[in-house]
Amino acid sequence: MAEAVSPIHIAVLMGGWSAEREVSLSSGAGIADALESLGHRVTRIDMDRDVAARLAAAKPHLVFNALHGSPGEDGSIQGLMDIMGLRYTHSGLATSVIAIDKVLTKQALVPHGVPMPGGRIVSTEDLYAGDPLSRPYVLKPVNEGSSVGVAIITDEGNYGNPINRDAKGPWQEFDHLLAEPYVRGRELTTAVLGDRALGVTELRPKSGWYDYDAKYTDGLTDHIFPAPIPDEIAEACMAIALRAHQLLGCKGCSRADFRWDDSQGADGLFLLEVNTQPGMTPLSLVPEQARHLGISYPELVQAIVDEALREGA
Repeated sequence: MAEAVSPIHIAVLMGGWSAEREVSLSSGAGIADALESLGHRVTRIDMDRDVAARLAAAKPHLVFNALHGSPGEDGSIQGLMDIMGLRYTHSGLATSVIAIDKVLTKQALVPHGVPMPGGRIVSTEDLYAGDPLSRPYVLKPVNEGSSVGVAIITDEGNYGNPINRDAKGPWQEFDHLLAEPYVRGRELTTAVLGDRALGVTELRPKSGWYDYDAKYTDGLTDHIFPAPIPDEIAEACMAIALRAHQLLGCKGCSRADFRWDDSQGADGLFLLEVNTQPGMTPLSLVPEQARHLGISYPELVQAIVDEALREGA
């Protein structure tokens, strides 16, 4: 890892009002502590509607964007900081707009040969009349992260057939959803830091589904690194993750999530999404993969800072 730059003033932007607020606060606290341990001056900002005034008053050399979900990950805060002339970590406006939208991500990546599940946008009202795809299939919001609002629709499930509007699910929160074929098999994820894919972790949730609780509750998911998968699948995950990171124009770090149907070999590997602002909590996957490669948490944070400073030079 490169030596730390001279200490600078960094504002850590965290919290906000998305469904991932608590995760962001945890990420931001860890990042701020790491930056202070490296000698940087840190201003912690729990984002509210006065964020522009608070950033202007702080006058940081750099903003470390530790927000998750909207508006911190969807291009909104990136556009604000662009207008204010502030340097910031992670991806810029255009990349953020595309990557948080699962349909736009498919449109950007699939033409370049990146394997992703098919799918279509459906009106939630239409779901009550009949299934848009053969069961099993997945329903998810078009632009939320951390498995917020994801439902797997099976013949054995308790959502009804057709789906009952009174059944608890994302159709009660969103007017339109993305319907995708359900990819059976294993959950894999790959972190990318700068121009390097770090490795592949297999996630084995004890509940059987890697939902929000499984991601952020200690003990609910086993993380296995390196994933016990064939070399060709591990190499494919890393190549696809790095390719997606580059095609989308991601900066700093990103995380690519996959499903792999191991009965289909390489043909069963599908990229689900690219997270441009992956979590940095004690349970998060990017710091975990970095740690296995001998990169400490403060070193990881500093590497993200270094890239942002190079980009803004």
